[in-house]
Order: sequence, then structure tokens, then C-alpha cells
Amino acid sequence: MIVLDPRTGELVGRTPVTSAPRCDEAVASARAAAPGWARTPAAERGAALHAAAAAVRAAADELAQLNARETGKPLDDARGGVEAGVGTLVQYAELGPVHRGRSLHGAWDATDLMVPEPRGVVAVLTPWNDPVAVAAGLIGAALATGNSVVHKPSERCPQTGRRFAEIVAEHLPRGVLEIVDGDGAVGALLAEAPVDVVAHVGSTATGRSIAATCARTGARALLENGGNDPLIVDDGVDPEWAAAQAALGAFANAGQICVAVERIYVHASVADPFLAALTREAQEWAERIGPLVDREHRRHVDGHVAGALEGGARALTGGAIPDGPGAFYPPTVLIGCVPDMAVMSEETFGPVAPVQVVPDFPEALREACDDTYGLAATVLTADMAHAQTAWRELPVGTVKINNVFGGAPGGASQPRRASGSGFGFGPELLDEMTAVKVVHLAPPPTPH
Repeated sequence: MIVLDPRTGELVGRTPVTSAPRCDEAVASARAAAPGWARTPAAERGAALHAAAAAVRAAADELAQLNARETGKPLDDARGGVEAGVGTLVQYAELGPVHRGRSLHGAWDATDLMVPEPRGVVAVLTPWNDPVAVAAGLIGAALATGNSVVHKPSERCPQTGRRFAEIVAEHLPRGVLEIVDGDGAVGALLAEAPVDVVAHVGSTATGRSIAATCARTGARALLENGGNDPLIVDDGVDPEWAAAQAALGAFANAGQICVAVERIYVHASVADPFLAALTREAQEWAERIGPLVDREHRRHVDGHVAGALEGGARALTGGAIPDGPGAFYPPTVLIGCVPDMAVMSEETFGPVAPVQVVPDFPEALREACDDTYGLAATVLTADMAHAQTAWRELPVGTVKINNVFGGAPGGASQPRRASGSGFGFGPELLDEMTAVKVVHLAPPPTPH
């Protein structure tokens, strides 16, 4: 695999693709290590994760620089992703030893328990847009609960993903964390392999393929897939503030965030000042935005924009591939968008803010709900009745009111519909990585 710097087009590095026999060996090695790791006291597993977290923190600059070179993520953002990953490892190092089952009230002379046990071998397939933070969550939760792991990082940032996993693996017994490299074909091999869980963060198409494979093999599928997250701008909000929120949601990390704002519904009463402010925001973001991950992805983003323009939308700013090296794409604001355009109905995953003007809040909510995805949504409103209605009715895993990003630590949601299934964060992820066994322990009959 060849990775080019998305800022300059220069070669970053080459990574060999793991062969099918080596994939089999990695799974077999993880399978052999699983029983010993499962029997390791939870406190010792937690101590190993603490040590791994400290080592990752010490390597933060190295990992951030690798990430910035491979994906174009601004260096400060890349460093923030590493710090988030460290925090997640520490979180699961602490939560793992206190993850508990339940006792049941049965017969007086018996003991009845519900005991969580590790599932076995977890295949972890992680994305390129936040490679350390996402991998730390899935790998950390799997290890904390006594599973062994085979990790395949994204082919778009193989060095970042591999180096992170190598640092963690240095603090574990041999075979507990194996690493393979490659594209979707290698991921498919892992999904087909004799593993017990396939945890995947990435596209909906890949997630559906994994779900079908797991339905056949019996492995558990844990999926966070694509999103088409709406943003509603209600009547009565400050249009400047709303535009700043919309720009942050649509343009941060060049729109390459799982819960980025993908489509905007603005009340007609505030549409003109909102659009003017959003255009200014986009032009300011153009001075500091990073590139898209590669030119292939840029073609996808530009295809969505071109289709909207051909369908009657208009670009207030941006909307075309710039001259020069790399994979840059300008922050783009589109008006005159309608539901059947790809920028409104599919995940663009780029710095594009498509806007549809609506006559009232009920219409905005109907449009926001009318979608095949179900990851997240944001509502900007001064009307608490509207806020209450929105969070109740939006068919998504996460609803954010008056803040496009944020929320308390430890929150975990379940994506809906095409966006996946299962908890991907928080204490609940420990439940996903374990299976509950019911134990009824009764005494033998008394001899007569």
C-alpha cells in the first residue's frame, strides 16, 4: 500500500499488505492467547492498559505527526486525537476491573449468578479520520474485558494505526493484540475468520457486508457506520451564532468527522442573515482547513457538489476543486438544495454545507427525520417545546440541542438503521465485548 501526503502529494510510505496465510496466523495466535488473558485478574489487565496509555502519551508527538502526514489532519487536531485515545485507554483500565454481573434471588440453599465473560477474539477494523481515538476505544474495551484482539487499521493511515497498536501490544502478553495491514479485502478476510466479534467503524456499505458475514458465521457485529446528520436552525435564534455552529459542524477536520453536519434545514425567517453569516464563516475556515484524506475521496465530495449544482443548487462560496497539489477542497455553502440530491440524502464526508430553507419547525423536523441513516442530529432553538419534541422524534442515536459538538464524558448511544448497531463508547461498550452466563449453583442432595 502506498500513502501520499494529502497536502503535497509526496510519498509518505509503503506498507506491505498482510497475506491471507498471515491473517490466519494472526487470528490463530490471538485465539491461543485468549484463554490466558481471560484468566488474568481484571486488575492486572487494567494495570497493563494503564502502562499502555502512559506509553501512548509519551509517543503523542510521533503518532500525531504520522497522522498529520498520512491523512492531512492539522497537527494540533491529530495531537488531540492521541490525547483522547490516551484518556479512553485510562477509562477502560479503570472500568474493566469494576465491570460486574448480578446475583439473583433463588432458593435459600443455592447461589444464582449472572456473570459477564469475554467473548474470545475481537477483530477491530478502524477508520482513518480519527485513527488513534477510535482504536483506543474498541481495543481498550476488548482488552479490559479479557478478549484478545486482531486489529486492522485503515489502509489510508496504516503507519499511524500500526504504530499505536504496537505501542499497546508492548505491554501485553504475546498474541493478545495482533496487527494486520491492508484494505477492505483484508478486512473481509478477518470478518470471515473464526473470530467472536467484528467491531467496525467505517462506511455503511462495509458495515452491511460485515453484518451479512456475521449472520452466517455467528460472530457478533458491532458497527458504527455512515451518517447523514441534520442540523435544524429554528426561528428566533441568533443567526450569527447558528452560522458559527453550522460551520464548526460542517467544516471541522474538513468535514471528515463521523458526526459532522451533513445537511442543514433553516427556518425562512432567519435564512437570509444565517446564509450570509455562514458564507463568511466558510471563507474564514478556508484559511485554516486541512485537505481531504486523498484525491479519491475528493472526487467523491466534488461529485456530490457537482450533482447538486447540476440539479439547480447554487454555491455561495466554494464548490470547485482548487488548483495546486494535494487533496484540498474549499469550504462550500450550497443553497437551493432539495431532498433527492446526493448532498442531502447521502454522506458526503467533506467540507460541504448544503442548505434547504423551510417554512416552519415541523417541516424542518419532518425533513430531518426522513432519512435512511440514524447516527446523530443537532437542533438550534430557543423554544424548549421544540427541543423536547425534536429529541423525542429524531430517529438517531445522539441528539444535540444548541451545541453541535460536546456532551458529558462517558456517554454512549446506539446508532440506528443504516448507521450501525450496538454501543461503541462508554461503559456500555464493555457489555458489548462480553457475553453473560447464568450460573445456578445448588448443593448435592443430602444422603439419607
